[in-house]
Amino acid sequence: MIMRMIPADWPHQGASERVFAGGVDWHVQRFGTGPALLLIHGTAASTHSFRKLADTLSGEFELILVDLPGHGFSGDLEAPTLPRVAEALGALLRTLNISPGLVVGHSAGAAIAVRMALDGFIQPREIIGLGAALKPYGGAADGLATRLAKLIFINPIAPRLFASAASVVRVERLIAKTGSRLGDAGIGYYAQLLRRPEHVEGALRMMAHWNLRPLLRDMAQLEPKLTLVVGDKDRATPPREQKAPARIAPRSELITLAGLGHLAHEEAPGSIAQIIRKATGQSGLIDAANDTAPRLAAVP
Repeated sequence: MIMRMIPADWPHQGASERVFAGGVDWHVQRFGTGPALLLIHGTAASTHSFRKLADTLSGEFELILVDLPGHGFSGDLEAPTLPRVAEALGALLRTLNISPGLVVGHSAGAAIAVRMALDGFIQPREIIGLGAALKPYGGAADGLATRLAKLIFINPIAPRLFASAASVVRVERLIAKTGSRLGDAGIGYYAQLLRRPEHVEGALRMMAHWNLRPLLRDMAQLEPKLTLVVGDKDRATPPREQKAPARIAPRSELITLAGLGHLAHEEAPGSIAQIIRKATGQSGLIDAANDTAPRLAAVP
């Protein structure tokens, strides 16, 4: 097993720990105080994508951030289908003895959160999907990204070719295509990740095994409330793609944010924090937390 070293200047590196569970050597970050809040990033991202949101909320929640299998500084998971990733993350939470009352997932992270709830690995009161990737494209485009990922993944030099081409300028252009604009620091973190062949390979591996059709079908059985938050400039999971999941989930709410793209939580963490606070109050998580033992102390 190859250990993926965490850079000393990585966001919240001081809160990082390694935990083996569910067949994965996980990179986990835990800090803050309050009710447990699990944050799940999307494809090709890492814990860094929640750095600003975590700074905003660390005085109100015990935050649990993880790098998905093959991403960032977590190890790989063999055949990372959506159900297998959900199961492995559920095993991690059991190992950590954490039962989050609220889960926030960005893009593919939202799909993982929903799958975990459907399969009984978590019992949150609410799931918040940020730019949620829950719906297949449909028609001729259905599965195109998965097929392309498979073609690229079977070429062993492809991840290194992608990594070698990950200049700051190219990464900035790639992010702009999602409808978002990030500052130099945000671009820099993505550039660091995309220069790592193992990270690129992990993202491609997950995409190559993804299938959202069963998830969309099963969402009619989802018990927690599902709040879908999308920027009106999101080109990756545009507002129109959120309507079908919102109709299928028994309890759902769709919130559209003006002027933001697919990485809305990085562009406007304060706006996302307000949505999370509202969900916490409405679900009664604060009152429930007051009846439990003290949480982790805040990490500077």
